[in-house]
Amino acid sequence: MKKLGFGLMRMPTLDPNDSSKVDIEQVKKMVDLFLEKGFTYFDTAWMYNGFASENVAREALVERYPRDSFTLATKLHNAFFNSLEDRDKVFNEQLRKTGAGHFDYYLLHGIEESSYPHYEKFDCFNWLLEKKRQGLVKNAGFSYHDNAQLLDEILTKHPEMEFVQLQINYLDWESEWVHSREVYEVAKKHGKPIIVMEPVKGGTLAKVPAEAEKLLKEREPNLSIASWAVRFAASLDNVMMVLSGMSSIAQMEDNLSYMEDFNPLTEDEIALTKQVAQIINAQIAVPCTGCSYCTSGCPMKIAIPQYFSLYNEDMRENMAQKGWTINFTNYEKLTGAFGKAGDCIGCGQCESVCPQHLPIIEKLQAVSAHFDH
Repeated sequence: MKKLGFGLMRMPTLDPNDSSKVDIEQVKKMVDLFLEKGFTYFDTAWMYNGFASENVAREALVERYPRDSFTLATKLHNAFFNSLEDRDKVFNEQLRKTGAGHFDYYLLHGIEESSYPHYEKFDCFNWLLEKKRQGLVKNAGFSYHDNAQLLDEILTKHPEMEFVQLQINYLDWESEWVHSREVYEVAKKHGKPIIVMEPVKGGTLAKVPAEAEKLLKEREPNLSIASWAVRFAASLDNVMMVLSGMSSIAQMEDNLSYMEDFNPLTEDEIALTKQVAQIINAQIAVPCTGCSYCTSGCPMKIAIPQYFSLYNEDMRENMAQKGWTINFTNYEKLTGAFGKAGDCIGCGQCESVCPQHLPIIEKLQAVSAHFDH
């Protein structure tokens, strides 16, 4: 397979306030272009796009192309089962929603220290192997969001897992929260093929500070800023696939343009990404990827990722010192449909599911201090 995968997580929508209202006609065009260029890997999950992603996979892909012409991955998340029977209920519903007949790759979703015991309690690793024996799953693995030590323990205990999906990008490579380099090295030590998620860190590495953009454009004026992030991940040994949550045809066309005939980064180019990472890290206030795991259970319906994005914009390059910015208007518009940052009651639901392990409650207080005047 070519190394670029289509992540069905940030698809184009018809309503910016409702991710489940997917622009299915645009997605169909994106699927057509993706397959036309020889790419085959599609990644979905139970809760993506407001639980609509697997339905979209059926309508845009499965019902329109022969089953052997594409590769489909989906996942079981710990938040949606609390019994042995629940595992099968979710899996069978995923088969129904996608209409795929089987899944080429199936993942235990978002394993970390807090969720790992849940997967063990309900014997999910053996359950997944049984699905493979039944021919319903072709490749069994898991996605992971935690430190290298725990990953080493899991892969040592479960060598039967055939691949691991990790958050890897040049900004998180040395992150004390994400541990990109360290978990990559553990997976490589165990000889596990790696699927990369968040290579562009939710769009953060597609729009970098002016100083960083200047460095990248001086080196490769014809390549997009985002291309550096995707190519960084794809250049790593043992990486079999890099997922990109493309949300427009333009993004799709850009990614295909440099991944169709992929050339790994040189040592000098890798050094340049490290320099860019230092510039970005000096300016980013909240390293949120916009995955929105935090929002579905928020009792106050706070648009957490959107608020963090606006806040980051205002904090970058001391924009906050300029007083009013357009982001105040954008924030006010969002509060017409969602709770304000200051409405947070500190319940901690968001922090319990955040793959980045962010202090969301604390950061929302900062957002509120900035915008809730």
